[in-house]
Parts: sequence; structure tokens; C-alpha cells
Amino acid sequence: MLRRLILAVLLTLPAAAPPARAQDAITVFAAASLTDAMKALGEQWRARTGQTLRFSFAASSALARQIEQGAPAHLFASADEPWMDYLQQRNLILSATRISPVGNSLVLVAPRARAHPVALTQQTDLLALLGADGRLTTGDPAHVPVGKYAQAALTWMGQWQALGPRLARADNVRSALLLVERGEAPLGIVYGTDAAVAPDVAVVGTFPAGSHPPVTYPFALTRRAEGDARARAVLEFLTGTEAAPTFRRLGFSLNKP
Repeated sequence: MLRRLILAVLLTLPAAAPPARAQDAITVFAAASLTDAMKALGEQWRARTGQTLRFSFAASSALARQIEQGAPAHLFASADEPWMDYLQQRNLILSATRISPVGNSLVLVAPRARAHPVALTQQTDLLALLGADGRLTTGDPAHVPVGKYAQAALTWMGQWQALGPRLARADNVRSALLLVERGEAPLGIVYGTDAAVAPDVAVVGTFPAGSHPPVTYPFALTRRAEGDARARAVLEFLTGTEAAPTFRRLGFSLNKP
């Protein structure tokens, strides 16, 4: 009788809730050229909140397509506006959160041991500087933002037709930089911030601002982050005044809100 009574009481009690699962880390998909800045800011965020940010770095094109295919990103930081447009047109970002907080410069680099200043004008003969067999490396203009900027600058110089066939097309800006570091390419076109972190590479010239579209970095939350207060807080941190000194220290320009 006592057993029946105990069993009846137990059956009336609410089921125990499963153990609370720790919230997944916020995942940030960021252009390769943002690697150093994002890692530094990730450490600042962890020190401030105790939360770890998960990063994935690659060419903006690759990241955008991964998001399109359902990759679990909460925030996307692109190295150009067109790839953010690509996701916005497909309703894969929260458009109201889109902001372009920082910019960059486009530079010509060479191995430091063989670096000589180059005045980048419409009269500069880059083909002659490459020599008979040298190749100019940059991101693949077909899809990598730095390559698109490079194509625009070379078109402005009137040298795209001659230099297009001499390109060593890399998957992202860091891969292009590595080819110059190794001496496998005598010249490369990368962002100023990437050149600054490569000790064996020197900037030999900076392309005039009017030679290519402005290098801007749009940030936005993805649809996956809709209603996620943590993701919104991360976006506000990365695009706000607290992050600005880190971007400035690493060579990025700050855009007015």
C-alpha cells in the first residue's frame, strides 16, 4: 500500500528539466584581411564578458556562399559591399543592422630585400617592373574583393589587358601576400593592413583613392541571429567606439557613422 502511495505521488510531480546547455558561441564570418583585428577584438570581448567568439576567416566570396548554403554564422564582415549586397538580395542578412565602420588602402608590395619605391600613376609601367617572367599576385578578380579592387586600379592605369594574363590569382589576400613573402612573386597588390603585418614584405606604392572603388568593410547580422541579443551586442562592440582604437592601430581607416 505504501509503495502504491509513493508511486502515485511521484507520478504527480513535474518532470525534471534537462540540464541547461551552455549557449553556443557567437560565430563571426570575417574577410581574411580582418584576421588580426578580429582576433585582437575577440580577446577584448572575452576579457570583458567571459564569452568566446568563434571566427572563420576566408575570402568574402567564400564566406558569403557558405552563409547562402546554411553555414551557422551569426555575423558577416565582408571586405567589399558587393558580397554583402549578394546576401542582402537573398534576404540572408538583417538589413537594418548593416554598417560599414572601417576602410583600407590598396598597395603594391614587394619582397623587402628587393623593394624599391614605385610612383603609381597612369604612366607607371608595371609590366616592365615584373620583368620577362615575373607574375603579379593578388586575389582572383573573378570573386575575391582585393582582386576586384586591383583590376579596377590596373584598368585605371590602362594596364589591365597587359597584366591580366600575368596575374598569380590567389584565393584570398593573405595567400597573395604569402606569395610575395616567399619571393614567388616579385610584386603583389594587397591591402595596406595586410602588408603591415608581414615583416618580409614592403609597401612600394599606394594606389590613388580615385583609381578604384573605396575599400570598405560592411558588417551585418545574419538571419540566424534574428532576435539574438548576444549577437547584436557583439555587432555593436565590433562597430563601436570601443573597437575603434584596435582598428586604427592596425592601419584601418574609420568611417563616419
